Amino acid sequence: MKKSFIMMAFAAVLTMGTMSSCSEKSPYPGYEKSENGLYYKFLTKNGGALPQQGELLEVNISCTVNDTAPIIPANDNVMQLMESQFAGDIFEGLAMMHKGDSASFIVNIDSTFKKLMGQPSLPEGFTSTDVMRFEIRLDDFYPESEYAKHYASKMKKVTDERIAHMKADHPEETAKAAQELADFLAKNKIVVEPTASGLNYVMTVEGNGEKPEVGQMVQVHYTGKLLDGTVFDSSIERGEPISFPLGVGQVIPGWDEGIALMSKGEKGVLYIPYYLAYGDRQAGDKIVPYSNLMFEVELVDFE
Repeated sequence: MKKSFIMMAFAAVLTMGTMSSCSEKSPYPGYEKSENGLYYKFLTKNGGALPQQGELLEVNISCTVNDTAPIIPANDNVMQLMESQFAGDIFEGLAMMHKGDSASFIVNIDSTFKKLMGQPSLPEGFTSTDVMRFEIRLDDFYPESEYAKHYASKMKKVTDERIAHMKADHPEETAKAAQELADFLAKNKIVVEPTASGLNYVMTVEGNGEKPEVGQMVQVHYTGKLLDGTVFDSSIERGEPISFPLGVGQVIPGWDEGIALMSKGEKGVLYIPYYLAYGDRQAGDKIVPYSNLMFEVELVDFE
């Protein structure tokens, strides 16, 4: 299922106080001027392909007026490359950038506020002679259809780092939880090869062989239990499966990994170590920190 995940940096809060006008006239030192009137200066310039209209751009972007307090503080964002909204706008600059480039762009403040940001007029304290400057680093770009895959990759990196820190910061709790899970599996004669992350999955009913892809919406029935058998949640009791996009961090890591192993109609049991569940956090009344969990799951459908 195709989804649009577009976060426009230009929608940043524009509540700023009065700023003094800048007396500097164009051309700006170190900047070149495009035929459309965009002033640009590359700080880092690479070769290779250029982004195309409609593609998503992973950028670090900031914007200042008169080089004072930023109206858009530096932040990592995802933008879609659009047609220029006026001659010499920031989209012209983005279309000039290669992966890994960093550049500075000076744009017309009137047109940017009115045509890009949708403001009827300049905010109080701004004038048409003010210098509006964008600083941008282009980290990556790709078709919109690949967003979920790229986002999932970033989420996995963040999750892996969090898990590594958790294990390092809580060695005693980690060792105790690992022993509890191993003892439980041994006691119940559950023999399964864990994944690289430590997840244990046992299939109980085969599916049709068709597995979901990252970003697809999956529907899952489940019953969640502590290792002592205490039920803490069940979609079956509610009579409705849970739906979520697979692999983008909207559920616990053990679920993102485990459901991806299943095919449509498949049933099984996930035995999830604490660090792939809720970690060192309390979750509801029954899940205490460092709890290993088990989920009886069924991949009902996906699209």
